[in-house]
Amino acid sequence: MSELSNEAPAQSAKSTIFFDGVSSRKRQVALTLGDALEILEEGGASVRWAYADIRRADSPGGVLRLACTTAPSLARLEIRDALLASDVTARCVRLDEHQTSRRGIAKVVGWSMAAAVSIVCVVVFGVPLAADRLAPLVPKPIERRIGDASEVQVKTIFGPKVCEGAAGKAAFIKLVNRLRDAAGLDDDSMTAGVLPTPVPNAFALPGGKVFVLKGLLDKAESPDELAGILAHELGHLKHHDNMRGLIYNGGTSFLIGLLFGDVTGSSAVIFASRSVVEASYSREAETAADTFAIEIMHALGRSPKPAAELMFRITGKEGGGLITILASHPLTEDRLARMTKEDRAASGPPLLTDAEWQSLKGICGSGKI
Repeated sequence: MSELSNEAPAQSAKSTIFFDGVSSRKRQVALTLGDALEILEEGGASVRWAYADIRRADSPGGVLRLACTTAPSLARLEIRDALLASDVTARCVRLDEHQTSRRGIAKVVGWSMAAAVSIVCVVVFGVPLAADRLAPLVPKPIERRIGDASEVQVKTIFGPKVCEGAAGKAAFIKLVNRLRDAAGLDDDSMTAGVLPTPVPNAFALPGGKVFVLKGLLDKAESPDELAGILAHELGHLKHHDNMRGLIYNGGTSFLIGLLFGDVTGSSAVIFASRSVVEASYSREAETAADTFAIEIMHALGRSPKPAAELMFRITGKEGGGLITILASHPLTEDRLARMTKEDRAASGPPLLTDAEWQSLKGICGSGKI
């Protein structure tokens, strides 16, 4: 086949197909291998492709499919005869020049790895840094809007009812206000309530919304036990931990929403389901909130130890050894040990009278939940 003259068309037992890139018509052609590849269709005009401009295109097995850099982008020549394909490829010295070389592959892999590392760095360092810097700067009206949306989610989970016993509610507000004043929280719009669910927990939402679940109130044996838990939650508010967690967990979607004012949709749901239900603060945030609670209880002339005793009574011993290293929050026994060291004799007046404490314990009434 390589001895063909420059003028004689190359013949093949198998068809050679040409698409001119302008129409979808399949053309049966012959080839002349001269100083350029000439594509000849019976009764039609010839097409010349310079060998230096011919490139290999993706093709199924048994077919050599070619393109040309100077032809229409969709033009293709399909050669099915192996000998003819061998003759053509021998002349096309730049046939695979456009294919990625090993060096090119290494470069692509290298840039891909660099991009992956950049993404990891943004997630590990960039987002937390942004959360730390932005959380204290979120305007109060936006915090309240987020708190309102989060409260809707909380009441969807725990039920819409709030315990309304008048005397108990007054005692609860008194306790929260004493803690708020000692904490230096100047949010006059702070609201507090007790939800009638047996889950033993308490939490604070953005915008100064504080909730205690009846299960925690039932297990508390003194105002100091409950006060220490509430002081811990106020610590999260003081340090903007819930906003920081919202920015961190919501990522770029929340940051974009914050810029455009849409912060009560999916991001608030993320906060309610993750930060409230799972109480998913970092170990550092939990430790800082414990420190805050200790300082507040001391400022009120009360001991922080009862709060730790209440937590230990609820959770029991949580573990030790490697578990301590891996835990997302300080273990209850570690908290008890720490607050026991901070135990002091009472030097301030009781946070509630006995009558107020009993009213608070009965804020949800005696009926079953």
